[in-house]
Order: sequence, then structure tokens, then C-alpha cells
Amino acid sequence: MSIAFTFPGQGSQSVGMGKELADAFPEARAVFHEVDEALAQNLSRIMWEGPEETLTLTANAQPALMAVSLAALRALEARGFSLAGKVAYVAGHSLGEYSALAAAGTFSIADTARLLRIRGNAMQAAVPVGEGAMAAILGLAQEEVEAACVEAGRGSVCQIANDNGGGQLVISGAKPAVEHAARLCTEKGAKRALMLPVSAPFHCALMAPAAEAMRAALADVTKNRPAVPVVANVAVQPLTDTQQIAASLVEQVTGRVRWRETVEWFGSNGVTTLYELGSGKVLSGLARRIDREIATASIGNPADVEAALASL
Repeated sequence: MSIAFTFPGQGSQSVGMGKELADAFPEARAVFHEVDEALAQNLSRIMWEGPEETLTLTANAQPALMAVSLAALRALEARGFSLAGKVAYVAGHSLGEYSALAAAGTFSIADTARLLRIRGNAMQAAVPVGEGAMAAILGLAQEEVEAACVEAGRGSVCQIANDNGGGQLVISGAKPAVEHAARLCTEKGAKRALMLPVSAPFHCALMAPAAEAMRAALADVTKNRPAVPVVANVAVQPLTDTQQIAASLVEQVTGRVRWRETVEWFGSNGVTTLYELGSGKVLSGLARRIDREIATASIGNPADVEAALASL
């Protein structure tokens, strides 16, 4: 049996996330304290008490989701679990790739929190509010969605941002182009073309200023070789070289999150079980639609930790 740990991205946040872990495990509580200290902000209070609109802000949601993921991991490790001894690969969806790297020891938790705060602020600042958009396209072949993006994006930006699997693609870019592409996808037979309530057009060329901000931030941070290989979003291959990892994280800001291919890669390389660490069960649901041969489990509360320790 080969195991991979996966870490969720933005959209998995919810008020109250991580509170049970903090109450049950001192090691988990220490993670939230470390993140609060690193950001000079009582982020954990926002996570546990809200308001939801404050937690959902990109600059808050990204480090908050990482904190919950790492709290779950620290709870496992405090009970004798060893990532390097038990897990073949780690991967994360968008910001979750930073959580994966923190789990593998490439970045400290404090540095990861600061990087994600920089990332969130830079992504928000890259495009004025209201000028960008994203849309989920369901039930249409990737080639058809690509063609719609090309047609709608002439003289503008419109591209596939996420290939989530299970017939779900997300497009991103300038708002008029994305709206046009969504209409074209509906005309081509998409089951749904749904505009998403996001504050910026993530993972497209409009994020170039944010990519440069991350290039500078990553150049300054301490990077260690990961304890286990990290399967990168944009390359869909396991990386252990810290320079390659940093370059991949920069590319990821404007590049496509190839999650369907990541799960398929796991299946082709002997992974039999995917554990999702952190808030929600989004990645577990996607994995079941992509490869039914891979078992899934989530670790987001104390009961999940105990169940995972029993099976791991």
C-alpha cells in the first residue's frame, strides 16, 4: 500500500475549522499560535469565530487553511506518526501546495504563513476588483473549453485555471472574456457554466505581478529539501530540488492547477490511498470521481486523527 497526503485549497475554509483540533491536541494548538505570531494577527480567532467574510478574504483564507492542515499533521506526529516513514508523496491544490511543502519540511510553518499572506495580498492587488472573473464549466470536454477561451479571449485574457477532474474545469481572466467564454461553453453543450464568487482571477496571465512578488519572496526564504517528494501542480511530477520547487511555485501563480492529472499520476505510480489533511473534503470528492481505484480519507478533526492512526 502506497499513501499520499493531499492538502486543500481556497474554498475549503469555514468558520470553526481547526477548533476541535486545537482543543484536543496541544501540538495542534501550537500551530495556530505560531501562525498568529508569524502574521502578528489573531487569525485563529477569525477562523473560529468569524465573521465569514473576513475569513474568506484571500490574505486570511490562505494561511488559515494551511494552519488547519499542519495542525492535523502535528496531531498525528505527536502520536508517533512519521511522514517520511509512511507517506510516498505529498501534493496540494493551489495554496495547498504550500501546505504540502510545510508538511514535508521545505518551509517552516511561520515562513509558510508569511509566504501565503504575501501571496494572498499580491494576488488580490494584481487586478482591480471587478475587472477579473472566474467560472466553473461542468460537463464539457477540455478541448471545447480551450476553444471557447481562445475565441472569447482575443485581445484579452481567458484561460483554463483549474482542471479539477470529474468534468469540472475552471476558467479565469478578464471579466468580459470569461463571461463570453461561459456563454460559448453553454452553447457547446456544457451542463453548467457558473460564474464564481471570487475576488480575483486566479491562475491566469493577469496574475503576472503576483508571480513576480512570489519570485522575490521565495528567493529570500529558507528552503530545505522535502522529506518526501512534492507532486507539483503545474509540472505534475515529483520535485525534491528546492530551486525547482521555488520556480514551480512562481509558475503556479499564473499557471494551471492540473489536479485531475495529479490524481491520475498517483494512480499510475502505485498510490492506493489519498489522505486529505485539513478543512473540508473537496479533494477527496474530486479523487473519487477521477480514479475510483484509489481509496480516500480525510483528517480534519480529532476523530479523523484517531481513525487515521489506526489505519496508518
